[in-house]
Amino acid sequence: MSLPLAWYGDDFTGASDTLATLSSAGLRAVLFPRVPTAAQIERAGALDALGVAGIARALAPDQIRAELQPVANLFTALNPEITHYKCCSTFDSTPDIGNLAAGLSALRSPRHGSVAVVIGGQPSLGRYCAFSELYATASEGGEVHRIDRHPTMSRHPVTPMHEADLRLHLKSQGLDPVIAVDLRELHSLDDTELASVFDARLKANPAAVLFDAVRTEDLTRIGQLLWRQAARHPLLTLGASSVAQALIARWPSSSPSPVSGVIHSASGPVFLLAGSLSPVTASQLREADGVYEKVFFDAASLVGSDATLAQVASDCAAMLRRGLPVIARPSSEVGPAAPPLAVAEACGRLLARVLALCPEVRRVGVAGGDTSSFALRKLSPRALRWSGSLAPGVPLLLIDADDPAVDGIELMLKGGQMGPNDVFLRLLRGCA
Repeated sequence: MSLPLAWYGDDFTGASDTLATLSSAGLRAVLFPRVPTAAQIERAGALDALGVAGIARALAPDQIRAELQPVANLFTALNPEITHYKCCSTFDSTPDIGNLAAGLSALRSPRHGSVAVVIGGQPSLGRYCAFSELYATASEGGEVHRIDRHPTMSRHPVTPMHEADLRLHLKSQGLDPVIAVDLRELHSLDDTELASVFDARLKANPAAVLFDAVRTEDLTRIGQLLWRQAARHPLLTLGASSVAQALIARWPSSSPSPVSGVIHSASGPVFLLAGSLSPVTASQLREADGVYEKVFFDAASLVGSDATLAQVASDCAAMLRRGLPVIARPSSEVGPAAPPLAVAEACGRLLARVLALCPEVRRVGVAGGDTSSFALRKLSPRALRWSGSLAPGVPLLLIDADDPAVDGIELMLKGGQMGPNDVFLRLLRGCA
């Protein structure tokens, strides 16, 4: 197989966002929730890009290496021109959890050479990298914050961001040195001059070259440089879906034609599992008040009691069987703390139980990056295709699965920070 691009997403929401980015541009892309077999790849047909969704964002470095070894073996066999380690657009990670340097190292092979390329911003999602510092909005179209002062990401319960300079952030995780191509160069140099600057950075043989990005035009220029370098030898990259956006802008083998994915209103009951505790998700839940029925659960009890999980699933299924849309979410009451990853895993079991009890459900939403990752693995799909987008960064996917109760389900995976206030209403009612 001649493959221009292969990507690994360190959580399922991010991996699916890259799938949406590529597919909506008219490229042939498929996302696998686990390393696919040769037969599964053949079944997928001719492809421009292949992705594997994982959970490295939630893992320690040794676990990341174990998670990625079979992915690296697959990508070595596929020999893509560009390999993309897809991280969150906020780059939230620590040396101990979700270590990006460990993930990049695990995907690296000798064919990549010694220098990786990092794209620091994704302007379409309100993520901006200027002079190596990362900035992000707290809500769609909202105020822009330096990432170490961001009201949510600076206080993330697992991977808080305490350093805005991505060079220093990545150095703390073992990727060192990182040298930059900054905005002055991107905005003032012509193509030949910019290519010379990039070549000079590469010849310095750093661990990585970091590109600033604050506007869509920056990504177009970066994409030209990435394909130029990939023509010399396969290239290893790190970043959000802005990597895919940059590559699409200069895709070498064809001229992608954008696809408009119209999402119709749901034909049956909709189940939404909201594991995220972010302020953005909280605002979206308030917007859905009076439209969805709500089932609250105590997170610690859900983790520690099979009986609690069974009761919550039964309560949800009873309302869904009556044709009502339902949101299951943690109680707002303060109770005993439960480890976030244990809660995410329990939410995955809850989703699988609800769908087993209520096969009438054919559209599902999951809010929360870790929750999405563990929830989807519990459903054991063979592959995922893009069906449409509810909003930037919030795709609707179509599940291909052996289990008829799961096969054909439309699935929204949403990171805690993603989407407009009415995104849960769009999940129910559709959007153009």
